[in-house]
Amino acid sequence: MMTIIERLKMILERVKLTPGNFAEQIGVAPATISHILNGRNKYPSAEVLLRLHDTYPDIDLNWLLTGEGMMVKDNPDSLFTGTLFDDNLIKSTKSMTDGENRKEIPSESPKNTDNTIVKQEIIYKDKPARKIEEIRIFFDDGTYETFTPNK
Repeated sequence: MMTIIERLKMILERVKLTPGNFAEQIGVAPATISHILNGRNKYPSAEVLLRLHDTYPDIDLNWLLTGEGMMVKDNPDSLFTGTLFDDNLIKSTKSMTDGENRKEIPSESPKNTDNTIVKQEIIYKDKPARKIEEIRIFFDDGTYETFTPNK
């Protein structure tokens, strides 16, 4: 039987969003979705599920929770979310395939990152104590006085 995490991954594939963009769209922290997808959190919280359902009312909540029934209610090609005035209006998965309505394109993962450990060594050198040799005080009339400590 499919887990709720697998069903969540199916929703991500259907709406064609990265986990970070998906988290932003439903109004949760990206780390929340990341923890769910990576198995750190075994189950999504009720808040995450309700926000997902509020953003995507066509997703059948019963299917999301239990896996029973169909993923999308009524019209399976429609995932209408938001209002007519939203910037990120998503009307159907067909319009998302061309990328014209997308504001962001997921970046590629870094390839062959260098994991070399850099070690730094701090060397403290003792300096000899400094001694005052003379003090000069300059006055506004152009004169000065020199003081030398007694040795």
